[in-house]
Amino acid sequence: MTTLDSEFIPARDKHSRRLMVMLHGLGDSIEGYRWFPEALALPWLNFLLVNAPDEYYGGFSWFDLDDMAPGVNRSREALFALLDNLAAKNFPPEQITLGGFSQGCLMTIEVGLRYPHRLAGLVGISGWVFEPAKLLAEIPPTAKQQRLLCTHGPFDMMVPMDRAHAHIKRLQAAGLNAEWREFPKAHTIYGEEELAVIRKFVSAGYPAVVGG
Repeated sequence: MTTLDSEFIPARDKHSRRLMVMLHGLGDSIEGYRWFPEALALPWLNFLLVNAPDEYYGGFSWFDLDDMAPGVNRSREALFALLDNLAAKNFPPEQITLGGFSQGCLMTIEVGLRYPHRLAGLVGISGWVFEPAKLLAEIPPTAKQQRLLCTHGPFDMMVPMDRAHAHIKRLQAAGLNAEWREFPKAHTIYGEEELAVIRKFVSAGYPAVVGG
């Protein structure tokens, strides 16, 4: 079993068990998301930044773009194990938001919809769905309990938006709770405007916090 390197960034509330696991894109690493916890500005939320398993030009990769299935399957199993280990450390699935960018978005959807326990939410940024028909044929009943937010932009030259939107429409047509939001952006996060949408979605996964 592949073990993933990660870094834990604690919430300001030392007793909080609420956690966001963030998965980077191709060629990036933990280093590329150190800014994210402060920018999201949710002091009650812990973060776990995770490196993909394969080295890739100074960063890391979740799978090989030329032969995706082996890497996707291995990374999925490694992330399942990570979520199981977090549960054993008193971070239960329903307190975990899983998020990712580009390749990390694909892995977020792949893991989140296949994982047999409900999570607090799934955030997929500028990515796509791996083999949507196969995914929909194999997901467990839990998938319909998951909350998914996908964001994208029409100027994305790396992952064309229309292709990604078609994937999300298939998930929606199958009865999954998938929200789609567009921003005038390329292959990036569109500053505070996009962060505000992500912040609201993540917060809604923890109603006790929002209500309090």
